[in-house]
Amino acid sequence: MTDNIISKNKKRLLPRVAALHDLSSFGRCALTVIIPALSAMRTQCIPIPTALLSTHTGGFEGMHFRDLDADIEKTAEHLDSIGVELDAVYTGFLGSAAQVRTVEAFIDRFSKNADPLIFVDPVMGDDGELYSACFPELVSEMRRLISRAHVITPNLTEACLLAGESFCDTSAMNAEAAEAFAAHLAKRLGEFTAAECVITGIVTAEGVGTYTRCGLHVERLRGRGYPGTGDLFASVMLGKLLLAEGVSADAVCRAADFASEYVARVIEFSEKYGKDEPMRDGVLLEACLPMLFDEVKND
Repeated sequence: MTDNIISKNKKRLLPRVAALHDLSSFGRCALTVIIPALSAMRTQCIPIPTALLSTHTGGFEGMHFRDLDADIEKTAEHLDSIGVELDAVYTGFLGSAAQVRTVEAFIDRFSKNADPLIFVDPVMGDDGELYSACFPELVSEMRRLISRAHVITPNLTEACLLAGESFCDTSAMNAEAAEAFAAHLAKRLGEFTAAECVITGIVTAEGVGTYTRCGLHVERLRGRGYPGTGDLFASVMLGKLLLAEGVSADAVCRAADFASEYVARVIEFSEKYGKDEPMRDGVLLEACLPMLFDEVKND
């Protein structure tokens, strides 16, 4: 990791982000969460779908899946031809391990004449296991991608996979022990990338934590676990970073804390008002976007 300030393109009043994520039509995750969250934070989101899914991969059967790898390059070519410049490239779930090379080519193309922030959310699994649509070869390819990043936001499972460590259930640990384990993972990840490392979803005896180099930020563990909250966290964090004067290590810590607190409030709202809806449908983000807009309008 580095203490140097990550340069930021300041040409536009509203930052512009290319979001290379899947489009899951139902279930409030990926692009259906990312686009409204970034928009509420006064950031233009340019969606670049990596795959089309009828639903996300948790709690549904018979899902339709289509890899959109060929469309990424054609979209990139057109955007480049009309002079689109980016403040950030934000990657998430990829349709295949081979798609990492396509994403790298996208980053190269839009880094020729600008210096975009490369923000990688290495979406691969949770609860100690790979997602059903992900395969083991994705892990080694994802290590290639995080080596290009300025900021990465793996959850605990993904951090273990990328670091080559066995998954460790931290739920019985106190915050101090969980923080030490997360620091160990971050150090191991430093062998693959100089990016600022933010590890999410660290369940402890005290709550659920997010690790940054500033320590472990713990929120109360809620009674329901929703899909898409990782996408929401990363998007809010990125939006906060792009509103900052400079993207430094301290700014990463502040942005991660802000995102953790906002996601906790959205989950609390969803538990209170959406208790009759299945968790697989996701958090009630639509009702909580004004809250996010109000919190950042003076930045």
